[in-house]
Amino acid sequence: MVQLPEPLDLYFDYDRYQLKLSDADKIALGEIAELLKTSAERVVAIEGHCDERGTSAYNLALGERRAKAAKQYLESQGALAAQIQTTSFGKERPVCTDHNKACWQKNRRAHVRVQ
Repeated sequence: MVQLPEPLDLYFDYDRYQLKLSDADKIALGEIAELLKTSAERVVAIEGHCDERGTSAYNLALGERRAKAAKQYLESQGALAAQIQTTSFGKERPVCTDHNKACWQKNRRAHVRVQ
């Protein structure tokens, strides 16, 4: 049985959707792409999230762009688009509910999960 990678969170700057990947992020995404290339039945779910600032509509759109940025990176590594599902939760599912910069940073993310 194949060991699935742990869920991965990719973080973004305020009001941005460009990926800023650490070396560890690149390695993890490379492993996910390899798994997808060798296991056609596997799919990846990528959720886009935002911090609490901004309107719900704006954050849903920004969360979608964040999820799609992660999807495009996986595709650039050879993963098939059909194996990657994206969705946006905007600011509706925060991992941190404090009202400060450190908490907002934790919420600006794309959550990547292999299924």
